[in-house]
Amino acid sequence: MTTTNASAPEAQVRDLLAAWTKAVRARDMQSVLVNHSPDIVMFDVPPPDQWRGIQAYRESWELFFRYFGDRGEFEITEMDIAASGDLAYGYGLLQCRGSSDSAAFPVRLTVCLRRVDDAWMIVHEHHSVPAAD
Repeated sequence: MTTTNASAPEAQVRDLLAAWTKAVRARDMQSVLVNHSPDIVMFDVPPPDQWRGIQAYRESWELFFRYFGDRGEFEITEMDIAASGDLAYGYGLLQCRGSSDSAAFPVRLTVCLRRVDDAWMIVHEHHSVPAAD
């Protein structure tokens, strides 16, 4: 991820997302969850259609870590962020691959954040993959 003339809030969100992807790669569940709202709503690639609340969000990552294995790939390759007041959003692409020798594939990522007690919290996360032709 590159930063160009980012405002302080945008830089904070970019740093939060960089720490999140690092935690995913390390399979560090506590650090994956740390900046997420207790009432997060996530739309993900595999079913179910939505995950509501931090416990459900945690369960989605437990499933992902089985797929990810010990040598998966999870890296943000593009990210645009906007922040104003107590709200921020980011959208971009990340590269993902499981532990098998299968090819890496792009995942579209959108996150919405709210500043709570001077800290950014992810309140919504959306992962999707392009539809097959």
